[in-house]
Amino acid sequence: MVGFGLRLAGLVSVVAMAAGPAWGADHVPDWVKEAAAQTLPHYSESTRAVVLLDDRTYTVDAKGQAVEHVRHVVKILRPQGREYAYPIVWFDKDSKVLSMHVWSIDPSGHEYAMKDNEIVEFSPPGDGGVLYSDEKAKVAEPPGRDPGGIVAYEYEERERPYLAETTWPFQGSIPHVKENFTLVLPQGFSYTTTWSNHEKIDGADMENHSYRWEMNNVPGIDLENVPMHPSTDSLTARMTVHYSGPGLAEPQDGTWQGIGLWYDQLAKDRLTPSPEIITKATELTAGKTDFYDKAEAIATFVQKQIRYFVIEMGVGGYQPHAVGDIFKGRYGDCKDKAALLSAMLAGVGIHSALVMVDTERGVVDPRDPSIVGDHMIGAIEIPAGYDSPKLHSVVTTKTGKRYLIFDPTWEMIPFGQVEDNLQGSYALLIEGSNSDIIQIPIMSPELNTIARTASFQLAADGSLKGTVVDKRQGDLAERRRYLFTREDAKKQQEYMDRTLAHDLMAASLTGLKVENADDLRKDLTTSFDVQSAHYASATGPLLMVRPRVLGTYTMDVDSKPRKVDIDLESTMKATDEYDIALPEGYVVDELPDPVKEDFGFAAYESKTEMRGNLLHYSRTFTLRQVTLPADKYADVRKLASVIAADEDSRAVLKRGK
Repeated sequence: MVGFGLRLAGLVSVVAMAAGPAWGADHVPDWVKEAAAQTLPHYSESTRAVVLLDDRTYTVDAKGQAVEHVRHVVKILRPQGREYAYPIVWFDKDSKVLSMHVWSIDPSGHEYAMKDNEIVEFSPPGDGGVLYSDEKAKVAEPPGRDPGGIVAYEYEERERPYLAETTWPFQGSIPHVKENFTLVLPQGFSYTTTWSNHEKIDGADMENHSYRWEMNNVPGIDLENVPMHPSTDSLTARMTVHYSGPGLAEPQDGTWQGIGLWYDQLAKDRLTPSPEIITKATELTAGKTDFYDKAEAIATFVQKQIRYFVIEMGVGGYQPHAVGDIFKGRYGDCKDKAALLSAMLAGVGIHSALVMVDTERGVVDPRDPSIVGDHMIGAIEIPAGYDSPKLHSVVTTKTGKRYLIFDPTWEMIPFGQVEDNLQGSYALLIEGSNSDIIQIPIMSPELNTIARTASFQLAADGSLKGTVVDKRQGDLAERRRYLFTREDAKKQQEYMDRTLAHDLMAASLTGLKVENADDLRKDLTTSFDVQSAHYASATGPLLMVRPRVLGTYTMDVDSKPRKVDIDLESTMKATDEYDIALPEGYVVDELPDPVKEDFGFAAYESKTEMRGNLLHYSRTFTLRQVTLPADKYADVRKLASVIAADEDSRAVLKRGK
């Protein structure tokens, strides 16, 4: 769903404005030269570019329409910074770019002013399931985009805000030297602000109902070489302005409840189930009396039988299509699928609600009520007193009601659970006057599992052969479920060969068998035969063999000071049980020491022992949390070291007497 959030705007760094326009100049304007003449702070050698000026004015009229005026100047510092020197302004059928001008100054000081016909209009390709979108953009490719070069643009755009709010993200992946935001309101209007990743700052009263905020030397969020980092958008500092006034159709009070009431009105007429929907829902639940069973039947239908396709025009980026049309066409985007789920459940007497969230954990901030977010899912109300061990993604709201959170767009996650990237995220439960922020539960490690077992025979020449059985559930099964249900046999074999090559050299995989690829309620099970030449290495009369034959859980860490939270992606539990039959005439001379470490957020243990003539290796790795504060990084490093050492440990075999 494209409509929710600032994803596209964030790509352009269009976040600034100033006073009146200066269209028609054939030379670089003075405000660009002034920005270019600034003395820059010292930046690290990795800094690719810097925004010299980012200035924005947002003017609202008495009818709630708005005009945005932007001035933006960027300096390229490294060749990799050229990507920040492509001016681009997005619009759709409910907005219009009134004016746009682009200038540049190359590293030698030559000035350029682009002509109107050099600024082109384009529509993005319909990828990622986008069947049609009316989003377009004006974009330019100015000369002089080399280290030391300056690119500037200015535009004015008329908007028709669907909600009486606007968001100013005043931070990005590169530093900003100077940025301003000016809000101009009609007489009788008032406003409030909420903030994310920054303390609240009061705007200066500029008279004539104008208010101004200024920021200087805002650091960039450079996560390129930061392991296990959260998303840039989750760390970006932003201010959201909510405004209201006489006669405004959609005034905002700066609360989650207010946003929920707005969306409730926007969507409610689209959610009424048609007779065909009620008939299908009744058919799917025929003979079922248990709440979970009925809800699962409908949720699975929407999850599996409604194709993901996006058709958006104007407010359609936010408003779902009528559920009758979604049902007839058997396609829709995330908000459409969530809406149809709600309508079908209503058709059999089960209440549910829509939930506004973001696909990146941490973007929705409970302190900053806004429509920032790019995804819609469902919340199914659980009857009072009902309980079942199958209910996992459950939240209890301030009203005391319980809801099962489910995403019908995510096709590879079992009903009753929620995908890893949403776990721990905040989201808006849309329930009219009871709308409120909720936190999506973190799933138990027992729901996201890998269980590998294998029996091998080691030969005296160091070669290894055996049979492996791999069982997966939850997010850890997602990629393989997609592979074995959507791709052909050639691609399946190629993927498994590449996976095997991570652990074994000169190895071959044959006899691949797959079970339960399309049944989310059962473990995805793959089995295969494997052979590997030179698995064990000879040192004189000794054979050095790695008991951990397959699978790695090594963690990408570094030794640098940690400043941002640690994203572990998902909870999980992985177990390995391997038996290696020793070559005839060989006995164990030395075994790796057992390992057992528990850090609270994670635990790791392994053991290598002899069981008759079998070298038996077992281990369990458990992750219990999805995010950690930066001060836990030392523990993460230690855990990574423990895992790496164990995975590379060797047993020593020698010829018996």
